[in-house]
Amino acid sequence: MFCPFCSEEDTKVIDSRLVSDGSQVRRRRECSKCGERFTTYEIAELVMPRIIKSDGKRDGFVEEKLRAGMLRALEKRPVSSEVVEAAINHIKQRLRASGEREISSALLGELVMEELRVLDKVAYVRFASVYRNFEDMDAFHEEIKKLKKEEKVK
Repeated sequence: MFCPFCSEEDTKVIDSRLVSDGSQVRRRRECSKCGERFTTYEIAELVMPRIIKSDGKRDGFVEEKLRAGMLRALEKRPVSSEVVEAAINHIKQRLRASGEREISSALLGELVMEELRVLDKVAYVRFASVYRNFEDMDAFHEEIKKLKKEEKVK
């Protein structure tokens, strides 16, 4: 790593520590030429798969879109922001673990619905109604019947 003070190429690490719950490494470095010390942070670069939309267009994964969609479904529901963030992280983890370079938006929608089904049934039905494009009250009724059936099985 180059020294930010004198641009020397040769710097050495004098201390390393884990930070941010182990997701980052903080390194204290010292320049061999000018003796100045500086801190660097290292994080793993994890590549998320691209999303293939229903019209065939490909977009990069945008976590903010995922969060906005989930928060819209969870609006005025008793679910903490920590639980929502954990659900988002779980979805991202599953996407990375898939090993795929591209996934369909349909698969992403199903992952979101799985998480919402666990978090809040009302939010799940809200999201499903938009995602699956419910046309009438019967579609809502059928989805609610499925949820009730699942509850009885548990």
